[in-house]
Amino acid sequence: MQRNGKSKKALSEEYDLTPSSLVRWIHQDEKSGSFQEKDSRSLEQEELLMLRKKLEQQQMVNDIKK
Repeated sequence: MQRNGKSKKALSEEYDLTPSSLVRWIHQDEKSGSFQEKDSRSLEQEELLMLRKKLEQQQMVNDIKK
């Protein structure tokens, strides 16, 4: 709708959004075409999440051994 000329202010008011939320959604749409957070992550962010999961799993294994 914003691409079709509706102002950000009008959209924020119509859908009861904060301006920052609307800007974030527009940025996500332009970047990945998706509003899902996982689709908007960079490769570095994906790698960091994977490493955190591995660390958490390893910590659980170590705790079980104790």
